[in-house]
Amino acid sequence: MSDVPVLSEGSVDTLYRDAEEDRTGGAPPKLAEKRQAGRIAGGGLAFGAAALLLLAGGLGASAWRHYRNERDVAMAAAHHRNFIPVVRVATVRPSDAINAVSLPATTTAFEAANILARTNGYIEKRYVDIGDKVKAGALLAEITAPELDHQISQAQATLAQDQATLHQTEASRELARVTNARDSNLVKQGWLTLQQGDNDRFTLAAQEAAVGVAQSNIAAQQAQIRVLGQEKAYQRVVAPFDGVVTQRYIDNGSLVQSGSTLMYTMMHSDVIRVQLYVPQDEAYGVSPGVDAVVHVPEIPGRSFPGKVTRIARALQPGSRTLLTEIDVPNPDGALSPGIYCTVDLHIPRKTPSLVVPADAVVFDQNGLHVAVVRDGKANMQKISIERDFGKQVEVQPGRLEAGDRVILNPPVDLAEGSRVATRSEAT
Repeated sequence: MSDVPVLSEGSVDTLYRDAEEDRTGGAPPKLAEKRQAGRIAGGGLAFGAAALLLLAGGLGASAWRHYRNERDVAMAAAHHRNFIPVVRVATVRPSDAINAVSLPATTTAFEAANILARTNGYIEKRYVDIGDKVKAGALLAEITAPELDHQISQAQATLAQDQATLHQTEASRELARVTNARDSNLVKQGWLTLQQGDNDRFTLAAQEAAVGVAQSNIAAQQAQIRVLGQEKAYQRVVAPFDGVVTQRYIDNGSLVQSGSTLMYTMMHSDVIRVQLYVPQDEAYGVSPGVDAVVHVPEIPGRSFPGKVTRIARALQPGSRTLLTEIDVPNPDGALSPGIYCTVDLHIPRKTPSLVVPADAVVFDQNGLHVAVVRDGKANMQKISIERDFGKQVEVQPGRLEAGDRVILNPPVDLAEGSRVATRSEAT
């Protein structure tokens, strides 16, 4: 709408006459005044008309803007009512039959023993040191104890005395037996008194008991000699199994006491025993025979396969974990006892579960849930997370089933039953 004022036909004539008068050199005074008044009146009418036109144009423009805004709002509301968002979806899949778990662990020797002195004396000779590999029965050290040799000689002499006493007692028993046999007939014939017969009979019984005592003394002395002989054998300290000497506590000339002096520590490392604690949610399914792979950070690029050989069959009350042991062959000695490692367990799954992308999980005032696309509509399904893998989560099966399509990063305003269109599908 134009803002230029429109002049009437009379105003145009007046202006034309004024122009002619100016061109001809003027007019009479009265006529000039009349003309001047006419020009002023004509200018006021033109200004008023222009103002009215401006007011009408402003009102028209405001009404047009209001109408356009209402139309845009109505169109937006209709578009919103009819809008179907395009969303990305992923397919829910069942968990693998094997549950792969990585846990920290510690290596220990398959066999380990602290070797203590079993006899008193001094170290006469030490034959091995820390790091030496030895075979079972190999001589580790010799202990000398001269007084033990004297004790053995004394015990042997005492045994000889007991044996001689036995011979003497047996001879006395034989004499008592012969005397009793002879006198018993004379007592019956009345040539000897009954008292004499009783003396002979009890003397024989006493001699027989003495023989038993002498035999027992000999047996006790022989046992004592065997004890001393075993102590003598303990003077030779030998390896209990094939292994490596990991600690040495004695040297030549060291004084050792039976049962209290620690001499060596040995370990058998041809097979490494790995100990780890499996959490309760992973413990179900762990059993002897389950495959395991050991990794050591300091030995990159190499893995050590093994199998679960022993489990505690009872969880630790404080930590709710299951003590598990794995035997790993170590023929080249690459693994050492006491190192930190990680173990990959391949545990057969006992309970079914589903895997859902973490981007599909929504947490709000209604708890954890996912939006499932069914028949082109979004359905909110609550879930319970068992394990979190970062990009994926493992949930318990329920109203959510394998093969369901869940919305990735669902819109904030997505409501139950909202219609959606799938743009692409991720698995």
